Amino acid sequence: MTRPLVPAVAALIVALAPVPAAAQTAEPDDSGTGGLDYPRGGEGPEGSEVAFTFRDPRIAESSGLAPSAVHDGVWWTHNDSGDFLPDVYAVNQDGETLATVSLAVELRDWEAVAVAEGPDGRSSVYVADIGDNFGGSWPSVRVFRFAEPEPLADALIEPQVFTFTYADGGRDAEAMMIDPRDGRLYVVSKEFAGGLYAAPETLDPDAENVLERVDSAPLFATDAAFHPDGTRYAIRTYWGVTIYDSTDGVPGSALGSFDLPESDQGEAISFTPDGTALMAGTEGESAPVWSVPLADEYLSEVPAETPEESASADDEAGAGAADDREGGALPFILGGAGVAALLIAGIIVLARRG
Repeated sequence: MTRPLVPAVAALIVALAPVPAAAQTAEPDDSGTGGLDYPRGGEGPEGSEVAFTFRDPRIAESSGLAPSAVHDGVWWTHNDSGDFLPDVYAVNQDGETLATVSLAVELRDWEAVAVAEGPDGRSSVYVADIGDNFGGSWPSVRVFRFAEPEPLADALIEPQVFTFTYADGGRDAEAMMIDPRDGRLYVVSKEFAGGLYAAPETLDPDAENVLERVDSAPLFATDAAFHPDGTRYAIRTYWGVTIYDSTDGVPGSALGSFDLPESDQGEAISFTPDGTALMAGTEGESAPVWSVPLADEYLSEVPAETPEESASADDEAGAGAADDREGGALPFILGGAGVAALLIAGIIVLARRG
């Protein structure tokens, strides 16, 4: 079978991109990876350890993770697309399922879960049916909302349904997060040139809610989450995570990135309730959930520079700029030209094969 041109060229771009892995091509499949072989991360920051392992055999493709705001030590998760029931699971710190909440909806491609205060002031669970393995072919996507049950018990619930469209056309997405300060929902598309999209301030269950692009996003985002106080948020990929400072609002600015512990197909990220660590999950049977401590620079603002430090930094920056003018930028220019030439050649070859 002839390989499709777009996925093949996409794989070529990944192989040449400055990320710690190469990619291979195949037709889109149900894994959510588009058939590409993605990097699996590294060792993760010092102190990273497995917090728990899912013990329920029904949880075979955990694709989202969020801490309960009502029940201490409880995490909500769900399966990805595939032969699964539309169930959301409440799991304890030992990985044991405490309750199964079945939603009276179709499971199309569930990709993320978040917990936030609803308009009625109650803690609510949001489940994002936003995946699209064929690059935005669905005319709209959906998010389901239901109040966190108390006490925890198996239940069948008819959730509130919100329909979304993208202002710039359909997208594949696996990441959703909700700002705890104002309840605003955000979606991150999973693309080479990914985007951060903001939902309307108030969601309307009776109309299409338009997602507006507000910033770019990392390559192939698979999940996202806000810090409990809203001053930070994280966007993860298969291999790592980027932390952003949103103290003054979204999109804010990137504080830095680092590898996550190696996993088969990492698709879940969340802050711990105290905001000092990340919880990183992966698909697979009996899959582990990692606790990843956050370094100090991701927990607080960078100290203000003294006048002397600022002047020194300016001097060094000026010297560096002079070096670039004298030829320091030449290797980057030549490198960029080389990459462009390879891409063009690859496209021509693939087009001829098609």
